[in-house]
Amino acid sequence: MIINDRLYIGGVWTRPSAPAHTREIRSPHDRSVIGRAAQASPADVDRAVAAARNAFDHGPWPHTAPAERIEVVRRLNALREDRAEEIAALISAENGSAGWFTRAGQAGLTRQAAAYLEAAEEFGWEETLRPSDPALPFRSVVRREAIGVVAAVIPWNSPFSAALAKIVPALLAGNTVVLKTSPENSLSMNLLAELLDAAGLPEGTVSVLHADRETSEYLVSHPDVDKIAFTGSTRAGRQIASIAGRQLKRVGLELGGKSAAIVLEDADLERTIAGLKFGSLLNNGEACIAQTRILAPRSRYEEVVAALKDLIESLKVGDPADEDTFIGPMIRPDQQQRVRDYIRLGIEEGARLVTGGPQVPPGLEAGNYVTPTLFADVDNRTRIAQEEIFGPVLVVIAYDDEDDAVRIANDSEYGLSGGVWSADEQHAMAVARRIRTGTVTVNGAPVGYDGPFGGFKSSGIGREYGAAGLAGYVEYKTITV
Repeated sequence: MIINDRLYIGGVWTRPSAPAHTREIRSPHDRSVIGRAAQASPADVDRAVAAARNAFDHGPWPHTAPAERIEVVRRLNALREDRAEEIAALISAENGSAGWFTRAGQAGLTRQAAAYLEAAEEFGWEETLRPSDPALPFRSVVRREAIGVVAAVIPWNSPFSAALAKIVPALLAGNTVVLKTSPENSLSMNLLAELLDAAGLPEGTVSVLHADRETSEYLVSHPDVDKIAFTGSTRAGRQIASIAGRQLKRVGLELGGKSAAIVLEDADLERTIAGLKFGSLLNNGEACIAQTRILAPRSRYEEVVAALKDLIESLKVGDPADEDTFIGPMIRPDQQQRVRDYIRLGIEEGARLVTGGPQVPPGLEAGNYVTPTLFADVDNRTRIAQEEIFGPVLVVIAYDDEDDAVRIANDSEYGLSGGVWSADEQHAMAVARRIRTGTVTVNGAPVGYDGPFGGFKSSGIGREYGAAGLAGYVEYKTITV
């Protein structure tokens, strides 16, 4: 059992303000206790924000040369790579994420960091503009400077990815950071704090707090926080946007999704199903980018349904530590119940239950397991087609022609991700351009970290990754000489 009785506040491991404020961390696989960790209270937020404020206003980090900041972040990434297997195993133990997913995620973090580092090396930290009128006797110098104290608030489903997507660009830009993590991830996020400590950041630059929703709201409302960077539900995002609006804080929101995968008539079905295995069911379906609405042409509808049925029934559900497990348990009992309730709702709404159902998989009753489920004959207006379920539940929706497919894909309050499958790549690209969503993959291509990532509509505000993600953590200043 792992015992963490301290919080990482301003670069110092310290006891929480409320000494008895600890939490049991339970395995989603069998609900056994795997650790205990200190949790933050509003008093700890005050300490963390004060340290960050002092470090930004009086410390060296915001004034450190970009090249030096780049080297510190490069060192942080190397430290993470050295402990990649340990990190992956710990996230699987906390979250129930299958080992294949958490291990693959470590390589993704390397690519994510590399994209941010390359962007920082090429970023125009200070540029002299060419005057629009050469006869004028002055010139404009544009600087990109740090915003200030960043409150980074992340969800539980992919903690390292969400944390580093915010911490890395914030630090590269010269900001100080208070990272608020979900209580469920206290163990892995303490490991991240160890890495941050070893990277050699100045005192006060970073804090890592595990806390409940009320403490999170206290953090984002804090008057000394200059920017909120949030990943989580759309409902929580709306509340945070309201707080940011009242206080005129800078804000970035990466929110929910209900993404569509459009299977065009000429798609190679074997290749498509192999890709949807990962694009639709990654991380046990607990992924905002999961393509859980499968749009199939009427001419091939039953063929697509049958292939997806075979796929889902072939996947092993079980202990995330087992090498051959593809889908593990939901993170908590309430999340398990939520997904099972949506499956019941789909049946009540009249969808055809192709495989799966609300029952718990046999032999896995001790954990937070659900049976992977496929619905057919789904109307896009139903709740199972419109609401984010956050579990291994797929719906197949028929379309008449390409225009109808695009209409259905866009008929959602969300716009985070999506996919198009076709034997003709250029044709698929043309369809992808018509989908109102922040990221579209063609024929299963992975999401790239060089390009911007974020959502349209209720899926968020702002972008992460690469140069666009780095730009979200700077203010522009013009000096006229």
